[in-house]
Amino acid sequence: METLYLGCLALGVIFAVVSVLLGDLIGSALDGIFDVVSFHFISPAVLAGGITVFGGAGILLTRYSSLDNGPILALSLLTAAFMGVVMYLGVVKPVNKSEMSSGFSMNELPGKIGEITVPVPAQGYGEIMVKFGAGNSLHTAASFDHHPLPAGIKVVVVEVEDGVALVSEFEQRRGVDA
Repeated sequence: METLYLGCLALGVIFAVVSVLLGDLIGSALDGIFDVVSFHFISPAVLAGGITVFGGAGILLTRYSSLDNGPILALSLLTAAFMGVVMYLGVVKPVNKSEMSSGFSMNELPGKIGEITVPVPAQGYGEIMVKFGAGNSLHTAASFDHHPLPAGIKVVVVEVEDGVALVSEFEQRRGVDA
């Protein structure tokens, strides 16, 4: 039995090391394997963690307890199941809920308020910073009205043309004729 436990422990450790090195490839390859099972808590991470804990608990109980093989097997399975549930509820489920994309479409820019970070000349390009969600994104910008726009002012994106945000000053500056 100790060989089974040692094999499970080694398999789990190898899976963990390979997951760290090739995580995205393994994740996409194993993604559809558990689709036939309707339980969402069976994931490669939880399954590998359970197998590793099963092997480790089995080795420890075999070497450091006076129990027979049957109770050791039962306790190892219970420990693995318990740690699998803990891993699912404590790691996998919160991570799945917290996933969010920072991606956006350039089509979402019109109407957004931004700030000039690199001055935009009347005929030419500069740069604006627009807030999307919790982050900021920088975009190439040109003046919609063909007026120079200095750094630090607020602008509104009027439209996007060929990947360039065409912007206009959000508020007219005092003392400047429109």
